Amino acid sequence: QVQLVESGGGLVQPGGSLRLSCAASGITFQIYAMAWYRQAPGKQRELVAQIGSSGLIVYADSVKGRFTISRDNVKNTVYLQMNGLKPEDTAVYYCNARHALPGVNYWGQGTQVTVSS
Repeated sequence: QVQLVESGGGLVQPGGSLRLSCAASGITFQIYAMAWYRQAPGKQRELVAQIGSSGLIVYADSVKGRFTISRDNVKNTVYLQMNGLKPEDTAVYYCNARHALPGVNYWGQGTQVTVSS
């Protein structure tokens, strides 16, 4: 059974930092591309950052220079370090694991991030 369990969300003031974690089980973690998506109320889910099995990293323009994605293939965990948080970063953040085979794609349950004073 595949499980992606996110943690680390919460309420933070503008300019603050949070570190999200996503622990994966039931998959051969190192061969999956791992990503963080987010969905704000009334908006579509959007890609925040992705790290491939080879380590190739892609960021959304809106988070470049503020967020850092990383992975630990021993702990089967992907992280998202978020610095300089803005109110517009408020959303539910979802972890995603994607295999090279079409349609092999898993999601976590999401963790709420709220940036507010």
